[in-house]
Amino acid sequence: MRSSWTEKRVTVTGGNGFLGRHVVKRLERLGAQVFVPRQRDYNLTTLEACMRCMLEHPCDLLVHAAAYYGGIGINVNEPAKLYYSNLVMGANVMEAARLTHVAKVVNIGTACSYPGYLEGHLKEADLWSGPCHASVVNYGLTKKMLAVQSQAYLKQYGLKSIHLILTNLYGPGDSYNPERSHVVAALVRKFVEAEMSKAPTVEVWGTGKPVREFIYVEDCADAIVLAAEKYDDAAMPLNIGTGIGTTIRELTEAVQAASGYKGKLVWNTDKPDGAMMKVLDVTRMKQQLEGWSPPTSLRDGLEKTIKWYRANKAEADAKW
Repeated sequence: MRSSWTEKRVTVTGGNGFLGRHVVKRLERLGAQVFVPRQRDYNLTTLEACMRCMLEHPCDLLVHAAAYYGGIGINVNEPAKLYYSNLVMGANVMEAARLTHVAKVVNIGTACSYPGYLEGHLKEADLWSGPCHASVVNYGLTKKMLAVQSQAYLKQYGLKSIHLILTNLYGPGDSYNPERSHVVAALVRKFVEAEMSKAPTVEVWGTGKPVREFIYVEDCADAIVLAAEKYDDAAMPLNIGTGIGTTIRELTEAVQAASGYKGKLVWNTDKPDGAMMKVLDVTRMKQQLEGWSPPTSLRDGLEKTIKWYRANKAEADAKW
């Protein structure tokens, strides 16, 4: 049977990144003709480069997955670069898409765009219920602005686009550099290295009580491709996640088990916990994606991730 993606032209910004690589693989497997702009050729923070990219490589669908992001270190040390790079890149990509008559844009957002002090299962309608958390406002707000631009460009120009809000990602290809890594990658590296060196203890920050949500990157890529095909509401973002809350203690113990580390955990309770619960409500996701749910359990995803990390440790640690 001929796929609806066969010979469809798709551009994926950030297609060489952690998430983008998996999206590209799925699109190519379905028969799409995929182009990935490289930063050295197309600096997407300039409108001229965005226009040149779209004109030299016309597309039917644009997936905007490129972003400058990182962990606590980057949010503290580079707030202006985070803000400027992501805000301008998003604005330019959308403007170039409408000027070159792209049929549909899929914008990749983030759960840190949600109000920073709103806890519990977060619904799409909650997006504007308060400000982003101060620790991530310079990144989260720029993605929030893309949701505004989507609606404005549909109203004035008729440009079709959707905005997907992703929960915490993990898996093969992630950054394991301490300056950029998020919690799962940081724990994976910490426990694998502790197991290798036979360290007697591993320190973990906080009490372990906060509840977070994690989605395996390959599952997330599947959801993005499905949403590109089935979701068309520019007026309402769509959460992409598991809807399953996991305490940081449970996550830590699961990574420890998957790594084979036999030493002792030391919880540094002098370090802050942050919000006690951040989990996406995925009711609309299941409805709009016709019952789809992420198939990979956290245990299986961690085992796959650790196996990949061990096999690619030098490359993974060096990745920025």
